[in-house]
Amino acid sequence: MKHFPVFMSVEGRRIVLSGGGDAALAKLRLLLKTEARVTVIAPDPAPQIMRWALEGRLTLIERPVEPGDALCAVLFYAANDDDAEDARVAALARADGATVNMVDNLHGSDFITPAIVDRDPVTVAIGTEGAAPVLARRIKRDLEERLSPNLGTLARIGKGFRHAVEALPFGRARRDFWSAYYDETGPRALAEGGEEALRPALKSLLDRHLKGDATEGHVAFVGSGPGDPDLLTMKARKALDAADVVIFDRLVSPEILELARREAEMIDVGKEGFGRHTPQEHINALIVRHVADGAQVVRLKSGDPTVFGRLDEEIEAVEAEGLNWSVVPGITAASAAVASIGQSLTRRGRNQSVRFLTGHDVAGFADHDWAALARPGEVTAIYMGKKAARFIQGRLLMHGANPDTAVTVIENASRADERVLETRLFTLEPDLGNAGLSGPALVFIGLAPRRAARALSTPDLQEAL
Repeated sequence: MKHFPVFMSVEGRRIVLSGGGDAALAKLRLLLKTEARVTVIAPDPAPQIMRWALEGRLTLIERPVEPGDALCAVLFYAANDDDAEDARVAALARADGATVNMVDNLHGSDFITPAIVDRDPVTVAIGTEGAAPVLARRIKRDLEERLSPNLGTLARIGKGFRHAVEALPFGRARRDFWSAYYDETGPRALAEGGEEALRPALKSLLDRHLKGDATEGHVAFVGSGPGDPDLLTMKARKALDAADVVIFDRLVSPEILELARREAEMIDVGKEGFGRHTPQEHINALIVRHVADGAQVVRLKSGDPTVFGRLDEEIEAVEAEGLNWSVVPGITAASAAVASIGQSLTRRGRNQSVRFLTGHDVAGFADHDWAALARPGEVTAIYMGKKAARFIQGRLLMHGANPDTAVTVIENASRADERVLETRLFTLEPDLGNAGLSGPALVFIGLAPRRAARALSTPDLQEAL
């Protein structure tokens, strides 16, 4: 992030703009929405600028910029439609101590003006650091269509009621009140009685919340999917947005963690096979303690919480204390992985079932019905199977599996750094060892990519494939 987004207070402060043409007009249409004292300096201002000056909306000085013109200005805009003149006035403004924006000159600017969605006092600013202004305008258009024109009215009336809401306990109680106002009570009152109905509706809502019992704690066991934030369910996103505490696993991607509320307490309880380990009893105790304290907790698990997620143990710990819980399913890694290689987990004439196995458990490498898995046509998805690959290979070959059985290993399924290794059972090791996969991977026995999507290009490995 090269530009840090902030909302600067400009009420009563001086903003100076140099220029009188089209670029100046575009900036002024935005600046005149503020409560700043706007000064325009231009030897030949457009008629519209002159009209604004006559209306008292800005101060107009009809000459070129001179030293001292930007003194005490919080911002200065160089908008002369002339690169040389912009550079000249920018240098003068900086000498006066002003922060400068040169229109359409990212590298010559101290700040940039984002695309803005205006629902005063609600303002949404969209910036691309100058990389994609067309994209910023598209996002602005989408938000304009989605955000109700009444949003500003709701926020303005709500702002005047904030002091009264301080009677509620800080934290969850106040958030629940404001959520009820903006999501239900406010829009309904505005639709039925107009702006005059909002204050009585706010008072009635506050009375109900003051009389109500303290918010009960709750834990949502949420599946974060395989890592791509676009594959997160809407219900999961809502849970993250409401969470006071997020207790997350090692494989949850940083992009998904970014979706949690900024104020939420983030607790990493990641486990790593044959490595770093957070005892399950400690995780259970953390969940119970925070829910018992009245917090809204998200227990965030990679993939789907019902697939190798030790979900039952955590639910049992919560139920033993009589606490509330729910499950929000996610896309399991196997579904994302086969989608990326253009395959199906089941196919008519090939396999009528698919097995999800784990490569290791608490006791070490996991044992299974190897004879059944070795039968022709079987499809098996092995989670946490990378380090157990040699063990799996040996067991399957020992029980009669065809050495030429297709094997596909998919690392970081659905993520930007996803890699696909296509091999066969008899070369699974050393191919897997040679590939140097470092991220979480699924091993598919009996599946090959529909397309030859070999993301690993080591010559020796490709020869082996």
